[in-house]
Amino acid sequence: MKAVAAMRLPVSVDLGGFIALLRRLQVPHRVTEVAGEQVLWVGAEPIAEQVRQLYAQYPQGDGVELVAATPVNPSGSVLQKLRATPMTSALLLITLLVALVTWGGSNLQAVRWLSFLDFSVQGDYLYFVPWSQSMAQGQWWRLVSPVLLHFGLLHLAMNSLWCWELGRRIELRQGALTLFVLLLFYSLVSDLAQFYWSGPGLFGGLSGVLYGLLGHCWIYQKLAPDRIYRLPPGVVGMMLIWLLICMTGIFELVQLAAIANAAHVGGLLAGCLTGLLGGALARQRQ
Repeated sequence: MKAVAAMRLPVSVDLGGFIALLRRLQVPHRVTEVAGEQVLWVGAEPIAEQVRQLYAQYPQGDGVELVAATPVNPSGSVLQKLRATPMTSALLLITLLVALVTWGGSNLQAVRWLSFLDFSVQGDYLYFVPWSQSMAQGQWWRLVSPVLLHFGLLHLAMNSLWCWELGRRIELRQGALTLFVLLLFYSLVSDLAQFYWSGPGLFGGLSGVLYGLLGHCWIYQKLAPDRIYRLPPGVVGMMLIWLLICMTGIFELVQLAAIANAAHVGGLLAGCLTGLLGGALARQRQ
């Protein structure tokens, strides 16, 4: 079979990362130097077209893990899936351990070490320590630690499922370090938003962070379409409708739950911002 030239690039272009990607995907190829250019050869024109599209999206080969895995319907064992996204898996594990230690938020003596404001329990009342006093004592972890707190099994289960669905997408596409930075940013923004909106109080959960992850995937996908960030139809609309329903105060009215709406909105806006920046940079590279 006659070889087809998929790409011709200057010799100054480093193809090392992209070649590693092709090897990982088991695409037969070879690279030669012709008239001062490096030529990437493949076996057929349909393969060549796919290689060109792949290079347009991942010129540095940063899609090695991403293309080899299918996050929506991944194959392999549960352990393999967890290993493929260590940051997402670590967050889920830590959240589960915190839920066990705090006994679903009912162990207030354990909860107080992770709440935004320290507090003491006197009878049926919580007395909160001023935020400035906690910061003066070097308790900076309180700026982000409330996201690890969950109050009840349903609260934990729903947030964990969405964390797995959204967090691993970002980790597969942009890496564990990027996801870690985003998690810290969304945690900080959502916690501060809730504190400044509602004042001293006990709140927690990953939902503000999850709205950040949702906003990131949503806006990033619009600017730089990527199959990893392609959410199932209706997911964004459903989540936004749920946000609006929560903001009506219906759950507080029927005394079903207290919703940290400011954390949700703050996280969503933060996620849209990072999605805008990340998507714009990815589009420029493409």
